[in-house]
Amino acid sequence: MATIYDFNVQKTSGERFPLYHYEGKPVLIVNTASKCKFTSQFDDLQKLYEQYREQGVEVLGFPCNQFGEQEPGSHQEAAEFCQINYGVKFPVFAKIEVNGDHAHPLFDYLKKAAPFKGFEDHMNAKLLKLMITEKAPEWLLGDAIKWNFTKFLIDRQGNVVRRFEPTDSIEAIRVGIDSLLQ
Repeated sequence: MATIYDFNVQKTSGERFPLYHYEGKPVLIVNTASKCKFTSQFDDLQKLYEQYREQGVEVLGFPCNQFGEQEPGSHQEAAEFCQINYGVKFPVFAKIEVNGDHAHPLFDYLKKAAPFKGFEDHMNAKLLKLMITEKAPEWLLGDAIKWNFTKFLIDRQGNVVRRFEPTDSIEAIRVGIDSLLQ
């Protein structure tokens, strides 16, 4: 059975990077964008990284331009934006696609391992669903990533434990990480 350790990603430098380097560590994988309504989540992600890094938890950012063209710059510009504007110290990799024919195989695996289960029932979720309906209705179907800042929590064995939608609370993610560390 596959795990995230079976995949390689690309650093912003273009260098291939095998994810088996994170073997034995809980990992939070996030598709990001610098011009998104949810971009402020970089603050919370960095705080999670700082809180849990000494316990081995890694946060991995993957910029994506598929949702409203909210990550238009280069690989390097995306990573620099995170560092300059949000003090991000966790790894930010090269831009990728997360849906469609050119989706990165890692994200195809993540979507199959943790299918979409719906949005939390609050105003942000309703607004997001309206925005997706207007700008990218094709992403509403099936297990597609619905928008930027979808997150996948991975256990120490490289298995997907849970999918968090952009509107899920940072507290829910914290609870998920805590459960992996027990």
